[in-house]
Amino acid sequence: MKRFNNFNYIILVFMAAIVMSCHKDLDLKPTNDVTADIVFKDAKGYKMAFARLYGSLTLTSSTGPNNSDLGGLDPGTSDFLRLFWNAQELTTDEAASAWLNDPGISGLDYLTFEDSNPMLRGLYTRCVYTVTLVNEFLRESTDEKLSSRGITAAEAEEIRVYRGEARFLRAFSYWVLLDLFGNPPFITEENGVGKEAPQQIMRPDLFDYVESELLAAADIMKAPRQNEYGRVDKSAAWALLARLYLNAEIYLGTGNAHYTEAITYAKQVIESGFSLKSNYAHLFYADNDKQNNEFIFYLPYDGTSTQNKGGTTYLLNAAIDASMDPTLFGIPGGGWAGNRVRDNIADIFGDWSGATDKRAMFHLNTSVEIEDISVYKQGLAVTKFRNVNQDNSVPNAAEGFITSIDFPLIRLPELYLIYAEAVLRGGSGGSTATALTYFNDLRERAYGNTSGNVATITLNDILDERVRELYWEGFRRTDLIRYGLFTGGNYLWPFKGGVLQGQAVPAYRNLFPLPAADLIANPNLDQNQGYN
Repeated sequence: MKRFNNFNYIILVFMAAIVMSCHKDLDLKPTNDVTADIVFKDAKGYKMAFARLYGSLTLTSSTGPNNSDLGGLDPGTSDFLRLFWNAQELTTDEAASAWLNDPGISGLDYLTFEDSNPMLRGLYTRCVYTVTLVNEFLRESTDEKLSSRGITAAEAEEIRVYRGEARFLRAFSYWVLLDLFGNPPFITEENGVGKEAPQQIMRPDLFDYVESELLAAADIMKAPRQNEYGRVDKSAAWALLARLYLNAEIYLGTGNAHYTEAITYAKQVIESGFSLKSNYAHLFYADNDKQNNEFIFYLPYDGTSTQNKGGTTYLLNAAIDASMDPTLFGIPGGGWAGNRVRDNIADIFGDWSGATDKRAMFHLNTSVEIEDISVYKQGLAVTKFRNVNQDNSVPNAAEGFITSIDFPLIRLPELYLIYAEAVLRGGSGGSTATALTYFNDLRERAYGNTSGNVATITLNDILDERVRELYWEGFRRTDLIRYGLFTGGNYLWPFKGGVLQGQAVPAYRNLFPLPAADLIANPNLDQNQGYN
């Protein structure tokens, strides 16, 4: 059984009890009759409100899976992971969707997205929504508010830890906006509610803010691996800092490298007691919460208690079809025949059958090559996610297709590869010998022995290893941009730019456009270059 603890239960209770709407701005209060003094009347109320911050990343709505907190978007497509994954993967060689008739999909598949794309607007709004919730929680959990509501000293100290985690979740949401949209609207708990439209923040300033918030949050979060299941600790803040610093030259411009800092924080995480799970495949099974000391920040899903058509339910169902026998994947009623990888990924794996590298989890339908992107059976199907347990038992799958697979947003191998890449890019405080050790540690797990070990590594080796280790985990777009391969014509994949053989794409597409609807609603915003 999935370890569905009291904290996750609180998420569900609160999401069912409190209804807030997500509008255009980031400075909203609840729109129903439940006032802050009722919600935050005692320590239990604070924990319920706090749980809702996490719930905003795993649930589609405060009123059930058939509704969405995001206006104008189909509930099934509106959860954070589905939106984030589509933006990070469908725009690259790691994935292609056959659902070209679904609004927004073709723009992602072909790298021809515009400011009206509903998938991008949904992701942008989902991040804004989480920021809004965090801001309200922080306004209501100051020392003055806690004192006025009779919160005891011990309770106040625990709420102080909540505030650290809340600031991390807000920093993560702002990091997504920083990485994908660059220059979003910006507001914190310090701004008045309903006073004015948010101001726009420029990418370098947002980098500084995310950095400062993560550093501050880490100071008050729990020690690594000391928090309850489903919540983050200091290691998550350090890991996101390492990721932030690795991409600093993208966010701040050439000449503003922070590779030394990336090494520093990657080391802090690596030395915090985390370890690789012995079986790579089990990381993506339904009971991946068991005997797993590798996940650092993850989204918990449960096939009975947290239901929607996003999350890992989407990742698994969209990856297979009926001919692949969905019962073997623990979803007897599933198999949506949507997503698969493009040709280049098979080349990166070399032997994609999994005979040597056990991370290669693919199924051949009719061809490795994609000549018609609307035909699901063209391209290798990905069998990485399975709604089965490590002992081969099958958990309950509501409606026959809802999964219980937790999804890692940050896990230890990313920090190994950040360390290695930052060392090779000239960062101080690390060593090439240690970088090689971390690289080979991943390959030893993948091969089951030392036969895949290498004597030296290059930056291109690291980029390819990131594919093998992290494919379909939401990294590829960011990685290709960092390597200068996402736009332009130096690296092509099928249907990049909308043509079969692939073609160069203009550099401005390294950023997504701000949604047109928000530009109309907020006169303080200017569109990203290239989309005017």
